[in-house]
Amino acid sequence: MNGTIRANIAKGAHVKIVLKKDQRTGILTEGIVKDLLTSAPVHHRGIKVRLEDGQIGRVKEIIS
Repeated sequence: MNGTIRANIAKGAHVKIVLKKDQRTGILTEGIVKDLLTSAPVHHRGIKVRLEDGQIGRVKEIIS
């Protein structure tokens, strides 16, 4: 699923994000969404979220 649309992402969702430090390499980090940090309904690089373990990044994939 598309991580650029805020309505697709909810607290507790299982997602893959790219951390700021991994943007060049494209390494994805998997986790559960704790907070949605982007307030806009759509963001072309991905909605920014905080995972339950405290890591912050932009959603690239939503795992169903």
